[in-house]
Amino acid sequence: MSSSTGHADHVYHSASQPSAAANSPIIASWRRCMTMHHLAPEKGSKPMILADPEFRRAREISAGLIAESTDELDRIFTTVGKAGCCLLLTNADGVALERRGASADDQDFRKLGLWSGAVWSEASVGTNGIGTALAEERSATVYRDQHFFTSNISLCCTTAPIRDHKGHVIGALDISTCRDDVNELTFSMLTQAVRDAAQRIEGNLFRRAFPGARILMLPPGKSSALSLLAVDQDDIILGATRAARLALRLDDAQLAAGIPASDALREDRHDRGAELAEAERAALRRVLSRTNGNITQAAALLGISRATLHRKMKKLAVS
Repeated sequence: MSSSTGHADHVYHSASQPSAAANSPIIASWRRCMTMHHLAPEKGSKPMILADPEFRRAREISAGLIAESTDELDRIFTTVGKAGCCLLLTNADGVALERRGASADDQDFRKLGLWSGAVWSEASVGTNGIGTALAEERSATVYRDQHFFTSNISLCCTTAPIRDHKGHVIGALDISTCRDDVNELTFSMLTQAVRDAAQRIEGNLFRRAFPGARILMLPPGKSSALSLLAVDQDDIILGATRAARLALRLDDAQLAAGIPASDALREDRHDRGAELAEAERAALRRVLSRTNGNITQAAALLGISRATLHRKMKKLAVS
């Protein structure tokens, strides 16, 4: 029995068992490929390649994602490019918008479909790092014969989804290789690298969405996901990453209505009536800092007299 036939038989047998699918994300994906997308593991096919007009349109729609990912792609490629790895940045449909790969490996990667404009969704090429990560909206590593199609079992893929400032998945970052000398231990390090890079891209996208806002990072908790808040000058939350939304139990309606960051963070305020005094004290300290403690200049900036400023400073214990 050939390895291709053996792989196909294994996929059919495993996917036919609901209990196996419930316990394994890979087998659950195999089952989706067969029942939802009507694919057959032995009938492997290369990913569809978009025509130039469609590809240009996809890039235009994802211009912000591409712009905020370029530096990360370049940085990672300097580390993994010489190791025979290919990097792909895709949109939410699995379309490869950007690619990084060594020219010496181009022939192999093009043959496998690891190329700009290729569609790496589960519906297109079965279980794979990109398609499965997008389908499940979580990081996915698909190692060799975990791929659905027999034509892809030489590949090792590790992918992390990328979310926008509202927590919606808008793309994915993938590292793939077809080298024989890559083992699971080595690939686990690439898995962490791609997850870290995806989080940095999410941070870039979040800051891009809220220019001029103050960005707060939540204290470390049980999750290692990116937990950021965008806050305006009045301490009202403008936006929150998905991890921050989950940690603070925030939803779109609350954010639209406006919620103070201090309330969301459950900061202890023993005297709620003191908030106005605290805000005034903070304003005085900012102005004095800007004038390097010069009372005359600070009073002028505030539009009050030196005597009034002195009284406020004494009342609010500002030195």
